[in-house]
Amino acid sequence: MKQSKNRFYNDFDYETMETGSALDYRSAFQRDRDRIIHSSAFRRLQAKTQVFLSGEYDFYRTRLTHSIEVAQIGRSICNFLRHHSPLLADDFYIDADLVEAVCLTHDLGHAPFGHAGESTLNRLMRDYGGFEGNAQTLRILTEILYSDGGKRKGMNPTRALMDGVLKYKTLFSELENPHNHFLYNEQKTYLDFVLAGREFPQELAPGKKRNSFRSVECQIMDWADDTAYSLNDVVDGINAGFISREKLEGWAGKQELNAFESDHLENLLKVIKDDIVERTFARRIGKFIRSCELQEDSNFMSDLTNRYRFGLKVDPTVEAEASFYKRLSTDLVFRSPQLHQLEYKWDFILEKIFEVLKVKDPNDRARMICDQLSGMTDGFAIRTYKRLFDPDFGSIVDLV
Repeated sequence: MKQSKNRFYNDFDYETMETGSALDYRSAFQRDRDRIIHSSAFRRLQAKTQVFLSGEYDFYRTRLTHSIEVAQIGRSICNFLRHHSPLLADDFYIDADLVEAVCLTHDLGHAPFGHAGESTLNRLMRDYGGFEGNAQTLRILTEILYSDGGKRKGMNPTRALMDGVLKYKTLFSELENPHNHFLYNEQKTYLDFVLAGREFPQELAPGKKRNSFRSVECQIMDWADDTAYSLNDVVDGINAGFISREKLEGWAGKQELNAFESDHLENLLKVIKDDIVERTFARRIGKFIRSCELQEDSNFMSDLTNRYRFGLKVDPTVEAEASFYKRLSTDLVFRSPQLHQLEYKWDFILEKIFEVLKVKDPNDRARMICDQLSGMTDGFAIRTYKRLFDPDFGSIVDLV
């Protein structure tokens, strides 16, 4: 039975920068999703750090398992809204295939060794336009995936997918001190395409205000991402021994927790004691999904596409719960001495490889070197370092 046309989207949303292939049995958004899943960049996420070094333990999350979880949550949010939002209808709804594609794509540009690797590459690329995981994701979609060195450049994504991964819309040169949350200057062409050449109004100044201007699919992806890592980082932290009842009690003694945070802390202490962490936090995912609703919006893009006519609203209480879990993970896991020691080593490895490749490249093509480094898995980066600096590692066969 043929499905009725979804009126939520129009030709503007489906458009690509280059003429696409003939239509097949899939929708344009299904093709986007399938191209992501079958790409080498997506496969490499299985060996990139989420919190703990990939491969160190079998049951901790990697960038790949995290992306799959985010995609499942994103689809569930779409399904929940389709059945519960009075603003949607059977033939007017947010496409779950598109949101899945956005979610599966959102971490493609992340460097090896997690956020520590991203920080290192941004420092090394400061004089060459910076490095940002979100900007690199856009670069992968538009310039790297399935490129053939000739006519084909990137995977030619739909405007809706390209826009869906654009969490940030401020250019590197528009920030005084660009630590993160920017696009590369040369990506203005793609930003213009996404926005149909329209200029940002004055109220959307570069920086936080402009970066908060996102399509509804991007907003869903961002909340799905927040849901996944705010809850699952706690679970992984507990399983790894970074978060325990004793450490939680010690941490709480140094904080000024309000009644809301104290209640969640007591509940967390109880579920650890009762050994029901996985089950409890899996149920919280459902609560975070059900906290979503749609609201209508009016802005300089809302006349062109429903992707900007509607926005996502999340229950503030649930947002506060997510913030509490993120704060807890930041203090007990990400700021732990153990992780800081590893981050020092990862920073050292990436910097040394970067220096060697820069010397070897006579044209000083820093962006291409950055592409190579950011595309490395954790293990490949470590092996590359050993091959370059450890006399007893590797052989001539490794250089073929």
